[in-house]
Amino acid sequence: MSINMPHQLFINGEFVDADGGKTYKTINPTDGTPICDVSLAQISDVDRAVAAAKEAFEQGEWGKMNPRDRGRLIYKLADLMEQHQEELATIETIDSGAVYTLALKTHVGMSIQTFRYFAGWCDKIQGSTIPINQARPNRNLTFTKKEPIGVCAIVIPWNYPLMMLAWKTAACLAAGNTVVLKPAQVTPLTALKFAELGTRAGLPKGVINILPGSGAVVGQRLSDHPDVRKLGFTGSTEIGKQIMKSNVKKVSLELGGKSPLIIFSDCDMDKAVSVFFNKGENCIAAGRLFVEDSIHDQFVKKVVEEVKKMKIGDPLDRSTDHGPQNHKAHLDKLVEYCQIGVKEGATLVCGGKQVKRPGFFFEPTVFTDVQDHMYIAKEESFGPVMIISKFKSGDLDDVLRRANATEYGLASGVFTRDISKALYVSERLDAGTVFVNTYNKTDVASPFGGFKQSGYGKDLGEKNCHSYCMHFIFAKNKVIYLLNKIFKL
Repeated sequence: MSINMPHQLFINGEFVDADGGKTYKTINPTDGTPICDVSLAQISDVDRAVAAAKEAFEQGEWGKMNPRDRGRLIYKLADLMEQHQEELATIETIDSGAVYTLALKTHVGMSIQTFRYFAGWCDKIQGSTIPINQARPNRNLTFTKKEPIGVCAIVIPWNYPLMMLAWKTAACLAAGNTVVLKPAQVTPLTALKFAELGTRAGLPKGVINILPGSGAVVGQRLSDHPDVRKLGFTGSTEIGKQIMKSNVKKVSLELGGKSPLIIFSDCDMDKAVSVFFNKGENCIAAGRLFVEDSIHDQFVKKVVEEVKKMKIGDPLDRSTDHGPQNHKAHLDKLVEYCQIGVKEGATLVCGGKQVKRPGFFFEPTVFTDVQDHMYIAKEESFGPVMIISKFKSGDLDDVLRRANATEYGLASGVFTRDISKALYVSERLDAGTVFVNTYNKTDVASPFGGFKQSGYGKDLGEKNCHSYCMHFIFAKNKVIYLLNKIFKL
């Protein structure tokens, strides 16, 4: 299989160099070597991309296109992504460190599903009529209409480069908007490949623009730009707060998490044991486990047994279970995170160190005896680190209090065979998603998002289309008068 990896900015339907020819090296996390030089966008490049997106929306064929024709183009794009799924998965693996089998099934597979799902919504975004007090006898009518917003900026993280692009971009395009997207600086390559496929699918120039670059330059300019009508952001709570301070434009935020998972003694233990999905680089990862004391030791033993079975190695090898962390700075943070856990008195059962080999590999790690006041009990690792605490049998309210004692509210979970207990707990967990006897299961039709310091707004599902629309309200009398004349009402 031949692989073609575009490496320039994509603006107004063309791959172009950044202003001044500036570039940077994107690094392969498997061995720490450069993959290629990538164009590094500057403020002037952001302005060019936004201008191209604005022109495409206001004057180009995209803004005038019938919604069903728009849907056909998005379906065609999804088909092209499927035809190139192995190439996309390979690029994603090389650039992000995701194991190839997961990259193919989830990173790329769910991205294709997302575009197909939202392509079907293009001609189903509609308003409604609203009964009002003045409807009789004055024959007044109120109705709403949903229209695309215009230029949307999208800023995505590095853990699922293509899938995060799809979750936001598909809904944005389905609603009829144009896009300027900033991929994470450390994982730009699948976004640029996506732009190439978008052109082949027939998307008009200016509809999609991709700008690799730094958050401080590209992200900040997109956030501040007066012609950007909405900003969709997935990333840290710290940056999300900065965005909110400087914006009155429409914003949706999917931020950090420290998702609690409560495991009761009557659980199916085989299902409850996590194996560090996507190397722990997962926004809804079970950041803290509360295990009922009567099964705690048995659970920990089983987790360690599963960890020992995991093959750490080249993510392109189909037999590998655990690949490298995404980049060096993140690896260093994980080492420091575990050092803090040990210093505070948590028990390091296994892992906690960098793997002695080239690249950014980190051992799957398990901590027990974690107390509520500890740093690792409160802060997200965003890596393959399992934080386990005990809770006493029969004390539901206490474990719920502890599980909810976090500033985040993205996801949570409960494992128990007792349906009454499951419902009681799930209704009281403060999280946007609650998993029951499963975990890490998302679907394109189901809305996804959190609250508290995990942000607001939803990705996926029907409501995501509406979040990329403006809602107009009309109050009319003349329309009804004409209908009265035509139908002799």
